[in-house]
Amino acid sequence: MSTDLSGNTNRFIIFSVFFTARAYYPVLAILFIDLGLTLDQFVMLNFVWAITIFLFEVPSGALADTIGRRTLLIAASALMLVEMLCLLFASWSSGAVLLALCVINRICSGLSEACASGADEALAYDSLPEQNRTSAWDQLLAKVMRWRSIGFVVAMIAGGILYDPQVLNFLLLQDNTITAETAHRLPVMLVLIQAIICLFITWRMCEPANAIAGAKLENTWRHIFSTMRWVLTTPKTVVVIALGVAIDSIVRNFATINSSYYRLIDLPEWTYGFLGALFGVMGFIVPGIAKHLNERFSLFANLLFIVICTLIGLVALVPAWSMYGLIPAIFVFSMMFFLGFTVSRVLHEEAESSRRATVLSIKGLIFNLGYGLFSLAFAVLLANFPNSPEGVALRNALLWQVPFFALVTMVLLIWAKFRLQRKPN
Repeated sequence: MSTDLSGNTNRFIIFSVFFTARAYYPVLAILFIDLGLTLDQFVMLNFVWAITIFLFEVPSGALADTIGRRTLLIAASALMLVEMLCLLFASWSSGAVLLALCVINRICSGLSEACASGADEALAYDSLPEQNRTSAWDQLLAKVMRWRSIGFVVAMIAGGILYDPQVLNFLLLQDNTITAETAHRLPVMLVLIQAIICLFITWRMCEPANAIAGAKLENTWRHIFSTMRWVLTTPKTVVVIALGVAIDSIVRNFATINSSYYRLIDLPEWTYGFLGALFGVMGFIVPGIAKHLNERFSLFANLLFIVICTLIGLVALVPAWSMYGLIPAIFVFSMMFFLGFTVSRVLHEEAESSRRATVLSIKGLIFNLGYGLFSLAFAVLLANFPNSPEGVALRNALLWQVPFFALVTMVLLIWAKFRLQRKPN
């Protein structure tokens, strides 16, 4: 008896939207700080999150190919549910209990991301009819990206509004009825509902027949190590990943603490969601520019352009101008989209079909490790600077990351120039 896979594609779209577009994203840093953590503790938690993904991303891909993609997606949804419950209980806790719940939250978040990474697309792809599958996948991928963007915009606006009690009381015509403590829990409650929807959707998914290879796990690991060796010895891939992780780690760290920066430059909290929506819209614009420049100029020229633009943006962040400090923040975030397009383009061009998914997993593993290590270093910087007056520690940390980024990327650019020019043996 054949399994009806026709509903898997719509379930994939629904899961992708509710799993990725989370209402607490625009207030992530201040959410943890308002719970009672310090900024350096929050950044340290992101190191825990990154290390969790680093350890489990590639193994989870191997598990998806051996025990089933549906199983991994159910696990990802269940972990998302636990992750949100930890945050909700943390809002009523303090001291060691608060920190423990936040650590569990970050570990569950990393495990959830690792379980979902690749398994969702693999299940959806194998659910498509074999005839014209490539064309059907292109259409499905374009459709899910559009829905993700819509979901992201809605989630960012909703999260920013729900977190601000003044805006809620104004919109609901209440007179300080909704307290800050209540408002700060609302984005978490909304994402908790999203987690329940994800669990329901993944439970209804069907595993395609013959999709699971049933390969021995040791053979999967041999393939992983073989692919990693290929990545590190192929000029374009090793260059784009090395420079990519140097840029991504510092930009993604700033994206994580952006709400603390917004608070530093005196932006009202209700605007954070709209800013997140604005960055989501940029995801439509920047890739088109990146496509044009990547087609016209060499890989090295594009990487040099990204490095220079990122450095300019990081320098302009340091003064933390009131309100106007938003301009360099937008500039820095735009480089994340440009870098993402460039890295993806190179890896898909260079990788063979048989190892493409593993190459992307290895890239994700290296990027998350770089992000985690930089988050750790940034947390140490924050902890060693006095925070009186308020915000001075963040200002100093933003200053010290500039020469670090300039030195690392300069060395990598010199190495990349010679590496790309070297003729293969």
